[in-house]
Amino acid sequence: MKTVRLLGAVTAFTLAPLVHGFELASNDIQAGEFMPKAQEFQGFGCDGGNTSPHLAWRDAPEGTRSFAVTAYDPDAPTGSGWWHWIVFNIPANVSELPTGAGDPASGIAPAGLAQHRTDYGTPGFGGACPPAGDKPHRYQFKVFALDVERLDVSPDSSAALVGFMLNAHKLDVAELEALYQR
Repeated sequence: MKTVRLLGAVTAFTLAPLVHGFELASNDIQAGEFMPKAQEFQGFGCDGGNTSPHLAWRDAPEGTRSFAVTAYDPDAPTGSGWWHWIVFNIPANVSELPTGAGDPASGIAPAGLAQHRTDYGTPGFGGACPPAGDKPHRYQFKVFALDVERLDVSPDSSAALVGFMLNAHKLDVAELEALYQR
């Protein structure tokens, strides 16, 4: 951080860097805002659309060989949070996942990627479903730029093992955090 005085004035300001870096955005959800009902789970007492949001990223670091996307609720009352989406082996030439790509049966997702089992017990996107009346939960959508083309994990690997592999191979991470409450 750099503080500058203008013409001897007492007032100072901070110069922010002009470089943006690796970024994640969405047409469906906005950082710091509440997600729509379309992103709510269908089941466990929730009746939403269970539709994965559109996600797009840009300015990945040099050397990126693949991407991974995760959606995680650190506020889930489990003691360990809740994994809502784990996608990896996304080819390096892909820079977005369209709305609904989290349904493995839809065929919308780009070819070659793997959708891992979430804490709901099935692969693909599992939407928000915080306990009714609980405080707003944070949903952290992250895209990882990775230094490998494929993660060496099996479909039966735990989310923790996938997370370990993501962190072992990450070049950078971009995040978008949205909220949900019932």
